[in-house]
Amino acid sequence: MAKELHGRHDTPVTKQPKLLIANRGEIAVRIIRTCREMGIPSVAVYSDADRDALHVEMADEAYRIGPALAADSYLSIGAILDAARHSKASLIHPGYGFLAERAHFAQAVDEAGFTFVGPSAQAIEAMGDKAAARRIADAAGMPIVPGTREPVDVHAAKKEAARVGYPLLVKAAFGGGGKGMHVVRDAGHLEDSLKRAAREAQSYFGRPEVFLERYVDRAHHIEAQVIADRQGNVVFFGERDCSVQRRHQKLIEETPSPLVDETLRARFAEAATSLVREADYVNAGTIECILDEDGSFYFLEMNTRLQVEHTVTEMVTGLDLVALQIEVAVGGSLAGLEVSPRGHAMQCRINAEDPGRNFLPGPGRVTRYEEPGGPFVRVDSGIAEGKEIPGDYDSMFAKLIVAGADREQARHRMLRALDEFVVEGVPTTIPVHRWILETDEFKASTHTTVWLEKALSTAQLPAQGDLSQGAPPRAARARDILVEVDGRRVPVRIFDERREVAPKAPSGHGGHHGEHVHGEIRAPMQGTIVKVLVEKGQPIQAGDVVCILEAMKMENHIASTREGEITDLPIRPGQVVETGQLLAVID
Repeated sequence: MAKELHGRHDTPVTKQPKLLIANRGEIAVRIIRTCREMGIPSVAVYSDADRDALHVEMADEAYRIGPALAADSYLSIGAILDAARHSKASLIHPGYGFLAERAHFAQAVDEAGFTFVGPSAQAIEAMGDKAAARRIADAAGMPIVPGTREPVDVHAAKKEAARVGYPLLVKAAFGGGGKGMHVVRDAGHLEDSLKRAAREAQSYFGRPEVFLERYVDRAHHIEAQVIADRQGNVVFFGERDCSVQRRHQKLIEETPSPLVDETLRARFAEAATSLVREADYVNAGTIECILDEDGSFYFLEMNTRLQVEHTVTEMVTGLDLVALQIEVAVGGSLAGLEVSPRGHAMQCRINAEDPGRNFLPGPGRVTRYEEPGGPFVRVDSGIAEGKEIPGDYDSMFAKLIVAGADREQARHRMLRALDEFVVEGVPTTIPVHRWILETDEFKASTHTTVWLEKALSTAQLPAQGDLSQGAPPRAARARDILVEVDGRRVPVRIFDERREVAPKAPSGHGGHHGEHVHGEIRAPMQGTIVKVLVEKGQPIQAGDVVCILEAMKMENHIASTREGEITDLPIRPGQVVETGQLLAVID
């Protein structure tokens, strides 16, 4: 293992580096692999739900940081810093999600004497506040979507909505990933959307502020990948197109965008690099924009972290963005770095969800797992056969990435790779990816950010059925694991009697409406009750929402399928419920 890390142009680091990854799953595995190539020891952290996770096995060291609840583990700054001290790490990489865009985390890392592999706390604060980010983009000369410059409450929103115009978007002022974001098409739905967005923003990002933005119906989503160093060099790595979305969550990403020509790309690159300099930004970041049908682009936000879809940029440039992040963090220079993209790359996010049941999350044990291979095929995964996909975190467990000489070759290669990808024991989004890639709209690149949700209404994707059918009976089996005691990894053999398959999926095509037997409404999955919308003794109509159940970072509206009266309601906000648990009785 190398004694020291060298940045570009052999800039030496005086002490042996060790990198702690303040994250989990596939992104932790992906960062560990770069650390191995660079000769940097890696440190994983894990919650009780991730004791047997792949990233824990792959890292050189691993430290428990708390129970399954993210607030007590992956969002616990104190626990993460304690792990960094015990492991004697010098670098901390946040990955994406969790604490990646929390300015106070970057500040705490710096004050504790560690090097944060990302931008400064000041830059995260400025660009993480969407209202402040809009002001910076405006000053840099990047066009912005009309909207409110500051967060709004219900009273102010009603006044500003008339000025901004409908349809509009209610967005969380802090955070990203489609959380706390709702389209409002008329004044009658504004207040409810504001309250829901604020609740989601508080839950996911710890800040309830929201603001308003004009919503463009036929928009395409493009984004600029940039990295800047401390010497003032800013590098534009090309644009990505992320227009295939559902509920503002990206499903398929590609580069280059089929809608961007060389002239538009040059304008986009100039605007993006100007914004980075205006923000005094260092390290990797992504500038997200919407693209009108007339070729005009407008700033949405800047994600101050590595993106899930950074992989497609790596596939066409041949550059390791995580390695560049690390080099910049330790003072390396980007001077002389040449970016020469070739061909076309696509990525499909593989989630443990059933598209045939309205994308119902399906955590559980993976009983069979075979990754595709062949030329120009890459899989970033956080699981292996026999591993558990916990219901406590995001449902994405893998990413499938391919590259081709052009878009059509990449599309055919992706279809081939999806056909080879075998995952059993949990539902996956693989069927919907196959369907999207074969649609005329995707082939012709005429799809927009709202196309998929409308198209899915007529797609008739089959549900993935009872995943427990045909499974072998549960039996104890020997399993070797590694246990950490005072920083020392000790091999231990256990007999694992946990379930071998996912819980039985709810019957019917109703998706988030749950199972209903003799007036009973039961939980379709394990999750947390976010809000109860009815009271005992209340009359209810078919279709009325009984409660909101959060599972795998998704809010699921559990609705009644019959008319009647609520005669039993054994749930409360904040309660964790298991699959099949009684939520309400209607008579």
